[in-house]
Amino acid sequence: MSEQIICPKCSSPYVYQDQNLYICPECAHEYSIDSAANESQEKIYKDAHGTQLFDGDDVIVIKDLKVKGSSNPIKQGTKIKNIKLKDSDHDIDCKVDGFGAMELKTEFVKKA
Repeated sequence: MSEQIICPKCSSPYVYQDQNLYICPECAHEYSIDSAANESQEKIYKDAHGTQLFDGDDVIVIKDLKVKGSSNPIKQGTKIKNIKLKDSDHDIDCKVDGFGAMELKTEFVKKA
C-alpha cells in the first residue's frame, strides 16, 4: 500500500486489505474498497422535499413530533433557526423554543 488507510469508524491506522475488503483489527469494522472511496466525499443532507440543507439554515417542522419526557409535541409549522448538521441517525442539532436542545431527522423538516 502506498498510502496509509485509516479506519472511518475508530480512526485506527492498522487497517489491512483482504481481497476486496478493508478490515480494522481494533474495532472489527469491514468495508469495501469502493465504499472507502465514497466515504471521503462529504455527505449531502436533504430535507423532506429534496432541498439541500447547510449549517446555519432555518427549517420548519412538517408534522407534529412527539418528544420523550414531555406531554407536548413539537407542533407542525414550528420554525427552527440556525441548525447544525452532523453525521448520525438524527442529522440536525438545534434548539427548539420551549424544548431546548434537540436532535431531529432531516425527513421531518423543510427549508424555510
